[in-house]
Amino acid sequence: MKATIWHNPKCGTSRNTLAILQERDGVDVEVVEYLKNPPSRGKLAQLFADAGMTPAEGLRLRGTDAEERGLPDADADTVLDAMAASPILINRPLVETDKGVRLCRPKETVEEIL
Repeated sequence: MKATIWHNPKCGTSRNTLAILQERDGVDVEVVEYLKNPPSRGKLAQLFADAGMTPAEGLRLRGTDAEERGLPDADADTVLDAMAASPILINRPLVETDKGVRLCRPKETVEEIL
């Protein structure tokens, strides 16, 4: 099984989720450091749709200016545009497998798609 993790190595939850993926037999892990290689706006839309989430539900609030910008109450297009322009606004880690996508907070959420 292939798993792609949209990863921030400075994030403990992201590191712990990556460890779960790496320890699982039969999982080929692709690590994308999304702050260095951000997903496109289209990819973000697809990830959130596949996770059954709205972009606002995938918005990182802590350590960002998202609230000051009114993003938690903004429409999906506005949030996606903001995330595409400033990937720090993407909550992490997002993990994608052939079984779906999850925002892995808590880290054990990754088990749902393995």
